[in-house]
Amino acid sequence: MTDNKSWAPQVQTDNTGNWYGNALRFGTRQEAEDNARDLAARWFAVSAWRAIETDDPVNYTYIAGHLIALEPMIPNL
Repeated sequence: MTDNKSWAPQVQTDNTGNWYGNALRFGTRQEAEDNARDLAARWFAVSAWRAIETDDPVNYTYIAGHLIALEPMIPNL
């Protein structure tokens, strides 16, 4: 991936209309939605979930319900 586009999972947990997320960034919308859906299944207070596109670098992948941290790219010096 040459650009810094990624997908971030977010959830709503109250009636304020605010969305909450964390530092997880995925390479596909599907991974982010699956991760948010999994979180919603485990947390009692989640009322909605979504995935939003960000300019952050991808730092995780989500395969078969498992988070896998990606190694940061270290430029050749």
